[in-house]
Amino acid sequence: MKKIILLVLTGNIFFADAQVGITNTGTLQINSGASVTGMADFTNTASGSFVNNGNLYLSGNISNSQSGMSAGTGTLFLNGSSAQSINGTQVLKTYNLVTNNTSGIILNNNLSVSGVHAYTTGMITTSATPNYMIYEAGSSYSGSSDAQHVNGWVKKFGNTAFTFPVGNASYLRPVALSNLSVSGEFNAKYNTSPTPNHASLNTPLVLVDTFEYWTINRISGGSAQVTMNWDQSKVPFPNITLGGVRAASFSGLWNNIGGAGTGVVATSGSVTSNSTNIFNTNFVIGSTSWVLAAKIISFSASRENGYTRINYTIGNELNVDRYELERSDDGMRFYTITTKSPFNRSGTEFYSYNDNTALKGTAYYRLKVIELSNQVSYSAVVSVSDHSKDLYVIKNPIDESIEIYAGTPATGTYNYSITAVNGQVMQAGTLDINQPGTYSIKLQSLFASGSYMLLMQNKDTRLQKMIIKK
Repeated sequence: MKKIILLVLTGNIFFADAQVGITNTGTLQINSGASVTGMADFTNTASGSFVNNGNLYLSGNISNSQSGMSAGTGTLFLNGSSAQSINGTQVLKTYNLVTNNTSGIILNNNLSVSGVHAYTTGMITTSATPNYMIYEAGSSYSGSSDAQHVNGWVKKFGNTAFTFPVGNASYLRPVALSNLSVSGEFNAKYNTSPTPNHASLNTPLVLVDTFEYWTINRISGGSAQVTMNWDQSKVPFPNITLGGVRAASFSGLWNNIGGAGTGVVATSGSVTSNSTNIFNTNFVIGSTSWVLAAKIISFSASRENGYTRINYTIGNELNVDRYELERSDDGMRFYTITTKSPFNRSGTEFYSYNDNTALKGTAYYRLKVIELSNQVSYSAVVSVSDHSKDLYVIKNPIDESIEIYAGTPATGTYNYSITAVNGQVMQAGTLDINQPGTYSIKLQSLFASGSYMLLMQNKDTRLQKMIIKK
């Protein structure tokens, strides 16, 4: 490839080795069609005049102190292999820009694009001063993603709709302005939780998203509409109804600025506000309604003729993804025996299931509720026993004592122990069963609520049972 450099000298130019860098104190111009490659650092001093009408590839840092710098008509390629920084006292201007550095680019000075910015790879991080990634009127960009966007501030000039490619270096979380009443200058930045003043709400808002929000400042201009979005695969989103989604801005209180949600609350969607003239503040997605988490009203299991009948009642059923009914044969290791889809009619629903699996002693059951937001809750554990045996626990969960029924073949003297789940023996003793009937083992006062294992045995009979202490 032919490389041409046209240098017009009006003062002094100092050249370093191209692999090291160059400092311009005079006039440096790259003509249209020409390319300069292999250059590391580049410094354009206050006395320098630099115009790029061709292609300039830089792998190092850039510093510009030239006031009134021309954007030219060329393209600046930032393609270093280690982090590059933009420095200096005056805005660094380019027409087109390609950012292609996996290690990222740090803006310690403003960087301005008048043409097209192509995000190829790597983050752009602005300083806390702040400095800005600037898009001039009529400019655009392409290729932004979770892996390449601006972590910090973006500035936009003009009166056309614009989506700010902002995020937090992990996820791209853009915010957009549309229907601008006049040409203006706006700055935007993405922020993660907690949303400030999230409990300070003006009616009709009942909540705002506490996980993320955006700051939009207006330097000049008029009114505009603000579009925000949610994406549950990246950032959690409140359990609300789609019909209640609104845009909100802060002015002493979080205020409803209108709009209607589109999409699916459990996955992704967006809301565009009404036209607003209030800026220099934070913006967030809010809601005029809220949804209670699904509530397990009741959960029970009973042994019928050869099967176990399980019934459960759910209140506030809305935005539930599924129910998983779980069983355990030892009271500790649970596994799913069936999955049920909800009705999601926002009321109270009744469900039942027949477990036809053979019962060997005692089976334990619990209900797992998975909501669309991936929130998980469980019911209490209930158990059923085969009462055809000669020795069994009558009631479980228990209060202050363990009630045991013994048939005629089960008479005799038993050694028993009650152990915690960590294996510690909490209580031990003997129990004399002289005749068929009901017997009681009174628990000592040291038992807290939880699960324990009862073991009773003599030379002929053995009973092992998981006990749930209320």
